[in-house]
Order: sequence, then C-alpha cells, then structure tokens
Amino acid sequence: MIYATGAEYLASQQKRVLLFGMSGLGKTHLSAMLRDSRPDAGGWFHYSVDYRIGTRYMNEFIADNFKREAMKVPLLRELLMTDSVYIASNITFDNLAPLSTYLGKPGDPAKGGLPFVEYMIRQEQHRKAEVSAMLDTAHFITRADNIYGYQNFVCDTSGSICEVVEAQDADDPVMRQLSQSLLLVWIKGSDDHTTELVRRFDRAPKPMYYQPGFLHAAWEEYRATYDKSEQTCDPDHFVRWTYARALAHRQPRYAAMAGWGVTVMAQEVAAVTDTDDFNALIARAIDRR
Repeated sequence: MIYATGAEYLASQQKRVLLFGMSGLGKTHLSAMLRDSRPDAGGWFHYSVDYRIGTRYMNEFIADNFKREAMKVPLLRELLMTDSVYIASNITFDNLAPLSTYLGKPGDPAKGGLPFVEYMIRQEQHRKAEVSAMLDTAHFITRADNIYGYQNFVCDTSGSICEVVEAQDADDPVMRQLSQSLLLVWIKGSDDHTTELVRRFDRAPKPMYYQPGFLHAAWEEYRATYDKSEQTCDPDHFVRWTYARALAHRQPRYAAMAGWGVTVMAQEVAAVTDTDDFNALIARAIDRR
C-alpha cells in the first residue's frame, strides 16, 4: 500500500484514495463531499470512472444509438441528413442515464429489450471502456495536480470494477497500477444493506455490466426457470432476478480486491460528515488492517 500507517496517511500532503464497492453504499456521496470541501483542506479532485466511461469511451456509441432512433422519425431523419440538428448525450456525475440506457436489457423488443447478441456486444464495449477508464486514473492524478493544483485525489469507481479485474492475480495490470497510485478502500455493506439495495433496484431496475460467464449462466437459468424465449423475456424482470445473484457473485471479488488495500464498513461511511471525519476513518482502516 502507498501508506504504511494511519499517521503516514494523515501527514501526507497528497492523499490519493480509490473507493470501491456496491453501488449505493456511499462512493459518490463521499467523493462529492471531498470535492466540495474547503480549499484549506488541500482540495480534492473527484475522478468519476462512470463519467469517464460515458463521456470518453462510450460517448460515440451512445450518440449513434440516439441517432438510430431519431432516424426512424421522418422529421428528425430529414434534419439529421441535412446536419440541421445536433444530437448528443448530456452525462453528468449525477446523471448517467444515457450510459445505462445504451447498455440496455435483453428480451422482448416490445418492452424495450435488446437481442441477446446485441446486448452482449454492448456489455463488451463497457468492459473495455471501464478498463481504459481505470488505467486513465494515474494520468488524471498528474493532470489534477499539474493543471489545477489539487493536492488530493479521490477515484470514484463503478460498482462493476470487480468484474473487470482479477484481484487474485498479482500481475493484473489494472490492480497493479491502481495499488501503486492510490490507497484502495472497500466500502463493505452488511446483509441489511444488501437487502435495501435489492429493494431499491426492484423499484427502479437499471442496466448494469456483468461478467460474460455469469451473465450467460444467468440468462440460460432464467429462461429455463420461467420457460421464456428471448422474444418473450420481460427485460425488467430478468434484470431484477439477476441483481441479487450479481451482488452475491461480486462479494468474494470485492473481498479479493480488498487484499490490495483496506476495508471500511458502510455504517462507518454513513457517519462521515466532513473531510476530517473521512481522513480519520481512512487512517483507522490502515492501522487495523
């Protein structure tokens, strides 16, 4: 780890932290709090991996998908063909809907579903984009300091980071670069947190990235269980059914990543109200490792 003790972390004038764990446990909340902290605390640069994926690596895929849909409307088709309108996504740190919409869900086209082959193509595009965005982190650490003068840096990762790295492999290129540049911090949830995340997802299911092997197995099991073809599969029901299984699948992968860094509990994160609280939490996590 880049900090051997909590005291060393607290004394450092350049704190570099990467937050990972299930979506909904506080990664983006903490990152935004640090970003908005007082300047005399050194200033924190907030690097959002999801934002980087959507604006740098998948922006063209997303915009082209919008254009394909617009071309089905005669008026918009004419305007697009004459370069009279401009179509683009408006991704922000707080609104990643264009990226989620593009990833989509497999199943019945009448319910907004994608053919499974197309769905897997988009999943692979996301995997490549996420790896590239993670490898950009070291560049942004330097950029944040050299251009903007930020002394501190927080990397706000995607919930699917554990799906695109092999933390058991000491030579995994993404894990090696990240661990050499930042302190990796797992925000670990309890069983109660998992139950609440499933409840939230059930209320508003959204597309996610999954490992291909896991996804193929889930797709086959789901269709066999409910006797569904690709065309009769309800996209929302499939992703709801898959989500709880995905959380269980990810837990050991997050735990393996934590071997490269430290762990904090989600309830500890919930008690953080300012930069001082955050730094104290990280220092304690380093010392109890």
